[in-house]
Amino acid sequence: MMRYPFPALLCDIGGTNARFALLRDPCGAPETLPSSRTADFASFEDCLRALFRETGVRPKSCIVCAAGPVDGATVRLTNANWSIDGRALAREFHLEQGVMFNDFEALALSIPVLAPEWLRVIGSNDGQPAGARVIHGPGTGLGTAALIEVEGKWRAVASEGSHSDFAPIYPDELAFWPHVEPKLGRITPEALISGPGVRRLHRARAAAAGRPRPDLSDAAIIDAALSAPTGDEAETVRVFWRLAARYAGDVALNFLATGGVFLAGGILPRIIGLLDDRAFRAAFENKAPYVELARKIPTRLIIRDNVALDGLAGVARDPDRYAIDAEARGWVD
Repeated sequence: MMRYPFPALLCDIGGTNARFALLRDPCGAPETLPSSRTADFASFEDCLRALFRETGVRPKSCIVCAAGPVDGATVRLTNANWSIDGRALAREFHLEQGVMFNDFEALALSIPVLAPEWLRVIGSNDGQPAGARVIHGPGTGLGTAALIEVEGKWRAVASEGSHSDFAPIYPDELAFWPHVEPKLGRITPEALISGPGVRRLHRARAAAAGRPRPDLSDAAIIDAALSAPTGDEAETVRVFWRLAARYAGDVALNFLATGGVFLAGGILPRIIGLLDDRAFRAAFENKAPYVELARKIPTRLIIRDNVALDGLAGVARDPDRYAIDAEARGWVD
């Protein structure tokens, strides 16, 4: 079993932002460190050097999650030009140990430590059933992972399901779908349920209605929606919520997630004022022939910021609770 000497540096690396915290001992709370914009640095190593210069922090171990597929101790970010090699980091920064996760693996690992006040229940089904749990959420991209219990230990299961094909179901979707601008030649869940997806969705809806495609950023669309809840931008956000619910129901069936679905990411908590619980659950449960199964699966939105770092802190504090492939994932033999 890997152990992570303290102080342990916790790193949540996304396509837009790199966030950090320091866990000085297993009994303390993570201390938030300055964050950085990923695009401001040529590499993760450059970003860490700047962080260490600014803070004087000298960690003995490092636990990283990053927005991309993990291969042992390495990861290449999907939406940024960074490759991270944990074993090279251990050599350069004299780390005694480290481990790498996909960003949504880390979010899945946060599920056992979630406090009730960090959650917003969607719908009335708020039981604590047994079984696999899944988590997904939109930010720069769209992440998905599952959490299962294996011989008393938690194991996170990464997924790239957001890059599967996505199809229209509802009448308005059938109208605007032909106008969606593809991502890499395809329409995937991530192409629509993400920050860039907000913009694609709004432009497609305008084109389907015979209007010019608006040249607005995703942030501007969301700001307008929150300012004018009856406006067209707000309707785009409501459709966005429906698509998020549809995909949540899909991943629930993919993993038979009877333990519940958790939604995370930077976008959904911001647009919670335009969430209609009944409409969300209707889209989530519209999974014939498994409607009855879907109805029993609770859905919750994580409203706490940077909860992936809480998941990484849980691994650092008590690694015996988690099933991690030490041989493949560890940075130091």
